[in-house]
Amino acid sequence: MNFTLSPRLKNIGIVLLVVGIISLMYSFFMADYGHHAGHDSTHEAVHAAGHEDHSAHNRPWAALMVNTFFFLAIALGSLFFLAIQYAAQAGWSAGIKRVMESIAGFLPIPAAVMFIIVIAGVVLHKHHIWHWTAEGISDPNHPNYDAIIAGKTAYLNTPFFLIRTTVYLIGWYMFFYFLKKNSIIGESSGNWEWWKKNWRISAGFLVFFAITSSTSAWDWIMSIDTHWFSTLFGWYVFATMFVTAVTVLTLVVLYLKAENYLEWVNENHLHDLGKFMFAFSIFWTYLWFSQYMLIWYSNIPEEVTYFMPRYTIYKLPFLTMLALNFVFPILVIMSRTAKRIGGFIVIAGVSILVGHWLDVFNMIMPGTVGENYGFGIAEIGIFLGYVGAFILVVGRNLAKAPLLMKNHPMLIESKHHHI
Repeated sequence: MNFTLSPRLKNIGIVLLVVGIISLMYSFFMADYGHHAGHDSTHEAVHAAGHEDHSAHNRPWAALMVNTFFFLAIALGSLFFLAIQYAAQAGWSAGIKRVMESIAGFLPIPAAVMFIIVIAGVVLHKHHIWHWTAEGISDPNHPNYDAIIAGKTAYLNTPFFLIRTTVYLIGWYMFFYFLKKNSIIGESSGNWEWWKKNWRISAGFLVFFAITSSTSAWDWIMSIDTHWFSTLFGWYVFATMFVTAVTVLTLVVLYLKAENYLEWVNENHLHDLGKFMFAFSIFWTYLWFSQYMLIWYSNIPEEVTYFMPRYTIYKLPFLTMLALNFVFPILVIMSRTAKRIGGFIVIAGVSILVGHWLDVFNMIMPGTVGENYGFGIAEIGIFLGYVGAFILVVGRNLAKAPLLMKNHPMLIESKHHHI
């Protein structure tokens, strides 16, 4: 049975997308208006101080960055999970691979927006999310000179940054494109050659992803706080990416089951997805604690500066994020029974999604807007717009091909999956 996006859900997606576009436009207009209105009155004082506070002007860009990276993580994490299934020759997941593909197919949308954010920041200087792009930052004769940042210019420079971003986005999409193309070919193929090709492509992607998932996290997020660095930051961001993607996958599978699709998916599949949600929530917590505890215990000034604003100015979202990402999964889906009940999975899933959106928020906002943060039209409106786009694009992807890969070598194993 092929999926059909219901008129009601399609209308919801369109409305949310329109809300998001309007929110984005309004946020940029208000930030630009406020920037110009206050610029003349503060210009003399700012000039005397030698720098300008761009935090309020950054806010719509930062809100766009938070939501773009969050949804990019969902799509990319789904692609990673799909590649794992091929590379590991897993049988249990054969019946839901088309769902993974459809979510991964959302990748071009946030990827395109991320590229726009990068171009606007490092080339056009329309925002100041990345402080290392400021004028004269590495020039000893300039008032903006920063010796620490100047020491990192071999890596943090505009041409190399643009090259890396382009390689990430195009590379990820190309791997997705060929995995999807081969799986569609498999629908009419009389052999399993397509599956062997996807096995090889997935092995290559996992190597590429192992490198680029970390370096992209360093580039786009860690370089916001240019003076600070963490040797496990790439792993930390990966954990957020993966658990968010698996959670969205699980919720989409539950929705399709509720709409009488995926009749071959049973409670054992749900149990396995719940195990991934639970396990990587604990893994994320382990990484969070490892990073926080070591920095707190050593109390080195150049390290604790990262957590000081997050535990003072951002204390509420910081602690709320920790509770939602760790406490709720422990309480709700730790038991075997709970992982087989859709209601418990939904409760835990919503908690994980809100928690990791706050996690991305806490990674980006302190270094870009400082005290000028909030949960207003920019942050919530853009999020709703992305939800609308996600519904429309993923719904269209699901409808493009049969939900069941009929010529998958492990289809029978998946249909009889039992644990």
